[in-house]
Amino acid sequence: MTSSRGMMAEPVDRITGLAARLARDNIDTDQIIPARYMTTISRFGLGEHLFRNWRYQPDGTPRADFVLNRAPWRKAAILLAGDNFGCGSSREHAPWALADFGIRCVIAGSFGDIFRENCRRNGITLITLTSGHGAVAAACERGETLAIDLAAQVVRTPDGGEHAFAFAPGHEDYATRPLDEIARTLQFEAAIAAYERRLEETA
Repeated sequence: MTSSRGMMAEPVDRITGLAARLARDNIDTDQIIPARYMTTISRFGLGEHLFRNWRYQPDGTPRADFVLNRAPWRKAAILLAGDNFGCGSSREHAPWALADFGIRCVIAGSFGDIFRENCRRNGITLITLTSGHGAVAAACERGETLAIDLAAQVVRTPDGGEHAFAFAPGHEDYATRPLDEIARTLQFEAAIAAYERRLEETA
């Protein structure tokens, strides 16, 4: 549902899709989207350059051994990574590139603070497994579909496993009730109006 005064997406209670495993720690934003591709203010088209230095040879040839260049992970909606994902410089192009590729959720041990906030603003859910990391990683390696139940806070694997997770700080509400900043502010419209009336009365 959208309006000229704010934007609210329909509530989302689960994310389902293929999951690609990128078993590396300290993946910084310059690897997610190299600075040379940050020449646009558009959110669209950056998915082609996601992990550009790892996905492609210098001549532009795709690297056959990189997970997002291989079937079925070319259509991944979930990314499983190591610790400290999204560290480094502040660039909103990083979540733009992930979203344009089709990534809706990143599972990692921890996240860079600014990257975490940028993902929250751009509809990418960040979570950390609190159990079953090995089982989830194995499902990723097999090219299986994961079902992330945001309300129950479990990742379900096709073998019937349910593995608990925690939201990255600040992502709890945005995952199930995604609002932009204007829409979130408008939730307090009555209180803001009452405050403004009090100011007028004391002026």
